[in-house]
Amino acid sequence: MSDPKVGVFVCYCGSNINGAVDCEAVKDFASKLDGVVVAESYPFMCADPGQNLIKDAIKEKGLDRIVVAACTPKIHEPTFRACLSEAGISPYYLEFVNIREHDAFVHMNDVKAATDKAKELVAAGIARAKKLEDVPQKVVDVDKSCMVIGAGIAGIQSALDLADQGFKIYLVDKDESIGGRMAQLAKTFPTDDCAM
Repeated sequence: MSDPKVGVFVCYCGSNINGAVDCEAVKDFASKLDGVVVAESYPFMCADPGQNLIKDAIKEKGLDRIVVAACTPKIHEPTFRACLSEAGISPYYLEFVNIREHDAFVHMNDVKAATDKAKELVAAGIARAKKLEDVPQKVVDVDKSCMVIGAGIAGIQSALDLADQGFKIYLVDKDESIGGRMAQLAKTFPTDDCAM
């Protein structure tokens, strides 16, 4: 297997990242690292033009690993995974480096410290990206059944709710009868009905 061809894409996130991190310096640093074929920066990498930049680089340069240095992956990781899929490579060849919350917001008053840390985070992301492997996907049939353990009030109600959603229910309990502690109560709230 040949060495991975890594593309690094640094996002300014408007001024959220670029206000504290010298994104161009990070891009230039990344471009000189081993295995990096292309390094680009863009004001909003998650926007369509930014994603197109990534897709075009994948197709033109034959990239097979992508490092995105941007904001939190919680928000945009699915966006970039879809971008990789659309470009024809596995979405699992993405390494997301959070240089906003983990760097720019932490060092917002120290551009040098923020930029140095961003370089370290990106270098680590590149090293990890080179080790990424594809995760095969397959579709499996799911049996729409559910086991509810415990036949007290909560278990019975859960079983009824799941049954209403079309699940086949297996209700199991350690005791011989269902109802849990209901047999020990004289009345139930809020109607004061007899518990038995």
